[in-house]
Amino acid sequence: MTKDKYTLAIPLLGIYPKDYKLCYYKDTCTCMFIAALFTIAKTWNQPKCPSVTDWIKKMWHIYTMEYYAAIKKDEFASFVGTWMHLETIILSKLSQEEKTKHRMFSLIGGN
Repeated sequence: MTKDKYTLAIPLLGIYPKDYKLCYYKDTCTCMFIAALFTIAKTWNQPKCPSVTDWIKKMWHIYTMEYYAAIKKDEFASFVGTWMHLETIILSKLSQEEKTKHRMFSLIGGN
């Protein structure tokens, strides 16, 4: 039995010799598992949470698309009922500069 057969890379790579059970060391596998998890965690790119402005832009896009769909289907009353309060909230969260920059104005109230 050579020592090279049972290096720490065996559990990580998933390559096991025929007589592996004879040399199975729980601590070795645990150490390699922890090392593998540490390596994965170091290289893992966590997604960034979008900013409030990004969320508002997305909501405004959905709002605009639903507005034009409601106009096309002649269902404006149901659109107004759904979006009236949300429109006010969305517009209140933005500065006047952002509203002008992204051409965000009230489609329901005319403000």
